[in-house]
Amino acid sequence: MNEEAKSAGWDAIEQAMSRLYGDQEPKHYGTLIPYMLGGPDPLDGISAYKAEQPFPHWHIVTFGFSELYDKESDDDQQSGYGFELTFRLAREETEEEPPAWALNLLQNMGRYVFKSGNIFRSGDYLDANGPICLGSDTKLTALAFAQDPELPEADTPNGRVQFLQMVGITGCELEAMQTWNTLGMLKACEEHMPRYITDLTRGSFMQEPAITEAVQRGMERDGSSTGFLYVDQLGWEPAKKRLLGKTPAALRLGAKQAGIVGKLLAGRILKGKSLYMTGPDIQVVLEPGEKAGFEEGEDEVRLKLDEASAVELSRKLLPKEGTIVLSSFKGMTIQIVKTYIKDQDGNVVSIIG
Repeated sequence: MNEEAKSAGWDAIEQAMSRLYGDQEPKHYGTLIPYMLGGPDPLDGISAYKAEQPFPHWHIVTFGFSELYDKESDDDQQSGYGFELTFRLAREETEEEPPAWALNLLQNMGRYVFKSGNIFRSGDYLDANGPICLGSDTKLTALAFAQDPELPEADTPNGRVQFLQMVGITGCELEAMQTWNTLGMLKACEEHMPRYITDLTRGSFMQEPAITEAVQRGMERDGSSTGFLYVDQLGWEPAKKRLLGKTPAALRLGAKQAGIVGKLLAGRILKGKSLYMTGPDIQVVLEPGEKAGFEEGEDEVRLKLDEASAVELSRKLLPKEGTIVLSSFKGMTIQIVKTYIKDQDGNVVSIIG
C-alpha cells in the first residue's frame, strides 16, 4: 500500500478544512512519541486555522479520534471513534499562535476517550469542575458538544467521521442543558455566541431574559433530555435491625448532585420518564409510579415516585448537607453529604454543602 493510501483518513480531515480556508497553512502541533509507544499525548496532531468571521477566532481541529492511516477496526461504516473534535476560540488580531491551554484541553479529551472508551456525541456535556482554562478567572467551567456548524460529516476510505465542536459554557448554562437539553440551549444562545465560539471573558447567557424564558418554556414543553447521571457520591445503606428498633435505609447523595437531581425530577418524573443515577457501587433508578416506594436489589435500587412524592423530593433536594425525610417514603431517608471540589493536583478548591 502506498503512502497516499495510508494517510487517507488524515487527508480527509485536511480536505474538509481546506474547503473553508483554502490554501491557508495552519499552525500544526504533532507528537514526538506516538501514544502506542508510550507517548503522553493520544492525539497524533492538532491544527489551528485563523478564521475572521463573524469575528477573529481560532478554528482548531484534532487528528486521532478517527483512523488516520490504515483501517484497523471491524466497523466498515465508522472510522475509529467516529468523530474528530473542533474548538473555536476567540482570538486577538495580533495572536500568531493558539493558546497552549486549548491544545492541552483537547489532548485531555483524548486521554479521557482512549482510557475510558466513552465517546462524545452531539448533545453531550461535561462538567470540568473548574475553569476550562486552568488558573484563569473565566466563568466557563463546563463543555458542551455539538455538530460543527461549518463542517458536515465526512465520508473517508476508513468510514464516516463527524466533526464535533467543543463549546465552553458556564455552570448555570450547564444546569440549563441538564434540565432541558444541550442543543436547545445552544440554539437559544446562538445570537450571542455565533458559530458557538468560546470566549473566556464572557459572562453567563442565563442573565439574558430571552434565554432564561426560552429554557423555561423548553423544559415545560419537552422535559429534560438527561436520562442518565454518573454520581460519584452515590451510595445506599440498607435498613438495619437494632436492639430497640430498626434504622431506616439511607440513600447517600453528594450536595453538588442533589441540587441538579432535584431540578431534573420535574423534567423527568412529571413527564413520565425515568432518571438513572450510577455510582461506583450502586445504580439508583428514579421512576414514575402510581404509589411511592422503593425496591432493593443486589446492585440496584428503584425508587417509585408518584406526583406528590416527586414534587416533595424536588422541593427538598438542595445542595446542602443534611437528612431528608419524605412523608410518602416509610423506612428510608436521604443523606446529603458535602462535595469537595478538587483541582488536578488533588487540592480542595471549594466545598459544596
